[in-house]
Amino acid sequence: MSQTTEAVARDGVIEGVSGPVVTARELDARMNDVVYVGTEGLMGEVIEIEGDITTIQVYEETSGIGPGEPVENTGEPLTVDLGPGLLDTIYDGVQRPLDVLEDEMDSPYLDRGVDAPGIRLDRTWTFDATVAVDDIVSAGDIVGTVQETVTIEHRVMVPPDSPGGTVTAVHPGEHTVDDTVVELDSGEEIRMRQEWPVRVARPSAEKQTPREPLVSGQRILDGLFPIAKGGTAAIPGPFGSGKTVTQHSLAKFADADIIVYVGCGERGNEMTEVIDDFPELEDPSTGNPLMARTSLIANTSNMPVAARESCVYTGITIAEYYRDMGYDVALMADSTSRWAEAMREISSRLEEMPGEEGYPAYLSARLSQFYERAGAFTNINGTSGSVSAIGAVSPPGGDFSEPVTQNTLRIVKTFWALDADLAERRHFPAINWTESYSLYRQQLDPWFVEHVDESWPSERQWAIDVLDEEAELQEIVQLVGKDALPDDQQLTLEVARYLREAYLQQNAFHDVDQFCPPAKTFRIMQAIHHFHDAAFAALDAGVPVPEIVAIAAAPQINRIGTQEAYEEYAAEVEDAISEELGGLH
Repeated sequence: MSQTTEAVARDGVIEGVSGPVVTARELDARMNDVVYVGTEGLMGEVIEIEGDITTIQVYEETSGIGPGEPVENTGEPLTVDLGPGLLDTIYDGVQRPLDVLEDEMDSPYLDRGVDAPGIRLDRTWTFDATVAVDDIVSAGDIVGTVQETVTIEHRVMVPPDSPGGTVTAVHPGEHTVDDTVVELDSGEEIRMRQEWPVRVARPSAEKQTPREPLVSGQRILDGLFPIAKGGTAAIPGPFGSGKTVTQHSLAKFADADIIVYVGCGERGNEMTEVIDDFPELEDPSTGNPLMARTSLIANTSNMPVAARESCVYTGITIAEYYRDMGYDVALMADSTSRWAEAMREISSRLEEMPGEEGYPAYLSARLSQFYERAGAFTNINGTSGSVSAIGAVSPPGGDFSEPVTQNTLRIVKTFWALDADLAERRHFPAINWTESYSLYRQQLDPWFVEHVDESWPSERQWAIDVLDEEAELQEIVQLVGKDALPDDQQLTLEVARYLREAYLQQNAFHDVDQFCPPAKTFRIMQAIHHFHDAAFAALDAGVPVPEIVAIAAAPQINRIGTQEAYEEYAAEVEDAISEELGGLH
């Protein structure tokens, strides 16, 4: 059969239109094939086949198209372009570069049916080969490097589905992504550009147990609820509690090599802030622009709902690609609730049996598929890399019992619960320490013991115990007042206050306090523990509680976080506390 005949055989016509869901007849297609719908050629994806009727979710606005218009099948699943040029770029949900399209159309508003390659095909890169003629290479092997940005070296790899072979020719120098840079004896030509279907995880040799923390620079996260490199985390919280701000801070300060930020159905003004701010931010670890190691996927709430469903897969596929190079990647998905809402809308238009609160019955399976692609891996080329997935969840009214939050909790191992009451009290980050948890603590403790201090686990447990006791005592205080408590419990409340103010709170606008290294996090906790021990020693010696809490040195604990020379300052504060309390008995 000729190509022309084959193409005609695959084509169909529109049967009906229901929002982003279009049905076609006489279309020879498979599940997840990409098709072009209508005379304008709107991109869509096959999601259901029943007899002669094929159902398509269209990634663009479908108003104006109607029955009888053509549907053309590409015969390929939804894929992303992978290669140099992914970083320092802003995409929509199906990897169309927004800056390129804006230049082409001379307008910030996208016309329907427009498309552009995910990476620039006309740009040249300097390819430095790391293999020579007669070398044997296999799937995933690195054959050369390209300086993609000022920060990141792009490693050109043999495609993961390649049979490999012996190198017969190498072409270093200036090339576009479609030029052949390495030739194999099998006749295969290795290029800098790859394609990969977004709904299929890229292969790896082995999934490892993560043993190294993703250091965030946030005391409450690193100190009490750490996430591992290759771990999963959820940030649920009501409107205005700080989900997006927490993810921004993680994107800026987390010690990942690559950041992939997915704005999934977020409000346009929030996404605009990200797009405007990120190019201006300086990477604190290198001094280079933050965008030099960042890829942004912007899918705002006014964009077509079907593209929202695909954007998280686009993001995780890009993250896996850099993981295969041996990089540690952090993926921020803001928010998975909007992704779930897109699934719910499409499911309802397909007239599928609804599950809890109208979400499709496969909600849990889809969330699992996404988060399970995170992890610490030994790649097929022998390198090690990781993908950490951090998803914001937006439960309506802050109700954590709703399906998206509950199904996410079953999968992720770190839970950072944001609290609207804390945000209203200007306690930031507004993470509720009684509801949050991390299942990575025990497996990460050896790292903290080795790199920070051997008493890290015991100090953390002491802080958790004090905060838990405070939560219990606060219930009594609300009934009978603080003065009705025994002296030792009143003193515990005072120690807990310093834990909340000096340790759990952090000033994101202070040049020094916005990032707190683990050593400093530990030192602040030590200083508070020192005050606890000295205060209870004074209490045992008969000193009244009001005199203990009135010492001038104790409030200085709150200033340790803002000190560059924190070691010397903390030691001075501890000495002053010991001297003042010692003088009382």
